[in-house]
Amino acid sequence: MTSVLKEESTITAKGQTTVPKSVRQALGVDYGGRITFTVDAQRRVIVEKVEDEAADPVVGSFLNFLAQDMAANPQRSIVPLTPELRSRVAALVEDLESDPGETIDGETVL
Repeated sequence: MTSVLKEESTITAKGQTTVPKSVRQALGVDYGGRITFTVDAQRRVIVEKVEDEAADPVVGSFLNFLAQDMAANPQRSIVPLTPELRSRVAALVEDLESDPGETIDGETVL
């Protein structure tokens, strides 16, 4: 097995690790992206980007079912937020600053 990229990362007491930036870039994953770990018979770990969930036939079928149900029954599947829920959501995010277009720089813990 030829190595194209090799990085090191430390595992925390909670079993968490940071995927190095160069590895995230090589995999094409960003904050919130999903990766999968496969361990082979030689105890080597392969890390891969999880492809679009809609490509999974089970998830894709479920999402299609939801889309059809929402289209057929918009009065019960698409409803406005209640004032209480709107207030709760606002309280949960009031101290957060975000820019969805901002590039994530440095290490990201997933």
